[in-house]
Amino acid sequence: MTTATAPLSPETGRSHLQDSLFAWLEPEPDSQPVAPPAATPGPTPEQQTTPPSEPAAEPEAPDLSHVWVVAAEVEVTPKIASVADYRGSFKATEGQRVDALEVYCKGCRRPYDEVKGDDCAAKIDNSHLIGGDKTQRAKRKIPTPPPNARIIPGGTINRRGISAYMSGVSRPKR
Repeated sequence: MTTATAPLSPETGRSHLQDSLFAWLEPEPDSQPVAPPAATPGPTPEQQTTPPSEPAAEPEAPDLSHVWVVAAEVEVTPKIASVADYRGSFKATEGQRVDALEVYCKGCRRPYDEVKGDDCAAKIDNSHLIGGDKTQRAKRKIPTPPPNARIIPGGTINRRGISAYMSGVSRPKR
């Protein structure tokens, strides 16, 4: 099956598709011509000393409240259990009782009892989730070998690049 198409010129090409997308960026043309304002005398000394009547708008404070979620225990039929296992979700029946195992914040992952009156730490700083500042953390301790052990130095193992792949580091040897 063949279809006839007209050649697109630059004037009638696809530019008409973009016009409607970006029309909101350009100011709307005024329907009436605007005359230049007439010369008016400058403000009087009284007008110059009076402060503006409206105060400057203060920036809105960010929402630092917690988003509470409940870890629940729901009894289901074997059919719903298989659907929930496959999809990761299921529909509960109306009026079904749900036992709450734990109530915690979705952002900072802290229990309701500990942080119910505080701001959400995840919305302020996520350092509590990564163990705090890395410069202040305790360094890893090197395990001490048993007293009768002897350390034998060995060669270095290349764990990066194609040579590591070929030598069997990231895949089993044949």
